[in-house]
Amino acid sequence: MTESEKQLEALRYERARKRVKSLSGFYKHLAAYVAVNLFLIGVKYFTGDNPSEFWSFQTFSTAFFWGIGLAFHAFGVFYNQVFFGAGWEEKKIKEIIEREKRTKKTWE
Repeated sequence: MTESEKQLEALRYERARKRVKSLSGFYKHLAAYVAVNLFLIGVKYFTGDNPSEFWSFQTFSTAFFWGIGLAFHAFGVFYNQVFFGAGWEEKKIKEIIEREKRTKKTWE
């Protein structure tokens, strides 16, 4: 295996590791969202005196606003794969390296 192949393999490994870490973070966030909101809504359901009070916005406000944050998290994790996938990253890295080679000063 040549040096450039080793570097490319290391780059692919690092990108895969970052992707797994990103996915793991999202799924942990999703699990926390579900668990906490089920608990909060369950407490409101079982401790509320007035059944019509349960269906108010106040009961579901935490789930609603946290859900917006979760949607942004999902967008950040999954959007990059659609528009800025692995091929794009490699091309951009090569482009930056080539630009740096061309603009390298003689005293450096």
